[in-house]
Amino acid sequence: MGPKTRRILLTALGLAITTPSETESRMSLDYLSTLNTAQRQAVETTEGPVLILAGAGTGKTRVLISRMAHLLATGKAWPSQILAVTFTNKAAREMKDRVQSLVGMTGEGVWLGTFHSICVRILRRHAELVGLTPDFTILDTDDQLRLIKQFLQAENIDVKKVPPRMVAALISRWKDRALMPDQVPLSDDSNWGSYSLLQLYKDYQARLQILNAVDFGDLLLLTLNLFKNHPEVLTQYQNQFKYIMVDEYQDTNVAQYQWLKLLAQGTGNICCVGDDDQSIYGWRGAEIGNILKFEQDFPGATVIKLEQNYRSTGHILKAASGFIAHNQGRLGKELWTDGDMGDKVRVHGVWDGIEEARFVGDEVEALQRKGESLSHMAVLVRAGFQTREFEERFLTLGLPYRVVGGPRFYERQEIRDALAYIRLVVNREDSLAFERIVNTPRRGIGAATVQILHQLSRSQGISLARAAEKLIETDEIRGRARTALQGLLQQLEGWSQLLDKERPGDLAGLLLDESGYTAMWKQDKSPDAPGRLENLKELVAAVEEFDTLHSFLEHVSLVTEAQEDATVDKVTIMTVHSAKGLEFDTVFLAGWEEGLFPHPRSIEESGDAGLEEERRLAYVGLTRARKQAIIMYAANRKHYKGWQAALPSRFLQELPEPHIDVRSVPNMSRHDHGSTYDRPRTLSYGARLQKPSSGLVSFSAQEPLLQLGDRVFHNKFGYGLVIEVEGDRVEVNFDHTGPKRVLSTFLEKA
Repeated sequence: MGPKTRRILLTALGLAITTPSETESRMSLDYLSTLNTAQRQAVETTEGPVLILAGAGTGKTRVLISRMAHLLATGKAWPSQILAVTFTNKAAREMKDRVQSLVGMTGEGVWLGTFHSICVRILRRHAELVGLTPDFTILDTDDQLRLIKQFLQAENIDVKKVPPRMVAALISRWKDRALMPDQVPLSDDSNWGSYSLLQLYKDYQARLQILNAVDFGDLLLLTLNLFKNHPEVLTQYQNQFKYIMVDEYQDTNVAQYQWLKLLAQGTGNICCVGDDDQSIYGWRGAEIGNILKFEQDFPGATVIKLEQNYRSTGHILKAASGFIAHNQGRLGKELWTDGDMGDKVRVHGVWDGIEEARFVGDEVEALQRKGESLSHMAVLVRAGFQTREFEERFLTLGLPYRVVGGPRFYERQEIRDALAYIRLVVNREDSLAFERIVNTPRRGIGAATVQILHQLSRSQGISLARAAEKLIETDEIRGRARTALQGLLQQLEGWSQLLDKERPGDLAGLLLDESGYTAMWKQDKSPDAPGRLENLKELVAAVEEFDTLHSFLEHVSLVTEAQEDATVDKVTIMTVHSAKGLEFDTVFLAGWEEGLFPHPRSIEESGDAGLEEERRLAYVGLTRARKQAIIMYAANRKHYKGWQAALPSRFLQELPEPHIDVRSVPNMSRHDHGSTYDRPRTLSYGARLQKPSSGLVSFSAQEPLLQLGDRVFHNKFGYGLVIEVEGDRVEVNFDHTGPKRVLSTFLEKA
């Protein structure tokens, strides 16, 4: 490109131009002079394949943005010749904004976005080649599940035994692996009678094509197949994208990897930025092997390591680097800083989870008294259920907090459902609770039945439960709905009789099990189902701390009364997964115990690879801390089955001793509840659920509005003659259906 052409380009891009040399000098001051040696090398190495191993806090985002600015400002590429792939729309917006602030360009025209947003753009241009039209619909999760459910029901497959969410997750996993139905190994298939999962996948894809629709996984998969089956289209994009940049390369799945590799075969100028030590999403399809074999996939690649950390103190970095070195599957790098060594990583042992939360609360208050901002502190947990004790402690102390990456403990769907069951056992008149669980899990009580219940409840001024008791004695509802409603009422009565006989925690666990609610989540194969089950166990453990279910519910009402105020300085509580990419002055790492961190499910499912991912997760948590990292473990944890002794995590043994400070070890002789105990045996199912001899709960007497011989009309049964009146229950001889027992509320005089 000649000086004149280059000058025109820079002017068009919004740069204030004097001469080319003056422009380069000014821009060098803007973004190159602020980079360290490794960062500058990463920005200026533009040709050929480049892997930038960017450790935590080493300025990865600055490098990516500076590299894009460099390509634009030096005229190496037009905006439309750059493809920059991120994992979130937020990251894409940030990159555009910062490019503009660096070199005065908006970055418009650059293909910058997530894998899926870029694929949508390509697919709409070439939709006909994959059997779609450009206005194809992208199904959301609800539509996808509804479609899968239709296929299952058409084959008479019980959706309780084969949940649509489980099927959707399996299909999504195949799509992440770039497998169309004819490419799925037969060993991956499973059968439900004569119908198989693979056949459902084929039927599902065929139906999507008829609907001119795609799901989220199709966006990448269909674009990949477009490239493979239509070389002329692939060549078009290979020629267009002169430079390709990819953020968070360690989190790419098989389909994303293949897509990038095809595009990079054009100019060969692909730059992948990532950190093999922060690959923590294997459970959702990420393949760490993609980054580990980069040099094999792209021979002659330049590997640049960013190791100078600008976030954390020396002791934190030394502890983190020594810890992650225990992983075998890594390329190797060591973080360092030219800043202060700071405080050593503290390891603090406590007796139990309650003391753990109390310790953190005390530490937070002490830091606050020193002038530290609450927003600069975070509690990081391995599993979502751990947040409860910290939430309750902070509420007790009046410390504002926010839960990031999910709702507060008592606001989660499964907890609200469970609380509704408990509320009903305590108070049968709670119609809001009754409506929430009447068909959860599904019992065959549909919207029409619920509508009838509401109509009766409003007309007679009674609760939904009392309306249900009246309805099942009539012919207003029949069949499965009537049987299910009767069964639910019998269960509620049986549980209520145990209020003064069973310990609160035992009764809470019992009603969740016998209602089928626990089983519902056990059968659900979606990625979040195990976490929901853990939350339910934590709820039962929380109930154990109270003498009665009444006092527990009072406690919950006080806890949930706390209102959010966006202007208030708050401590952050979140899982380590949610903390990736964030940083805080002080980080409390809770629950470093065997059976919790590393999480046993990861090891059971993936063996050594799972253990290494758990270690990477711990590394991510540790490197969130700027000034102070405090790791905690408990000698005992209270589970839904009682107290259980806990062993310190093996990860504690792997922390390099010169950089840790063990401040406290639990005194094992202080208490005597370190061993497990069995839940006491309860009455048999049948004995508890027998209907009380007194029959239905009596209702206040009402004056009969109808008399024998009255001509009446019913919306469902039509016209008829009243032949018997017993309170508000009336027997009518209908013209077309014969005698029926109904409630007077649903009758009109003809």
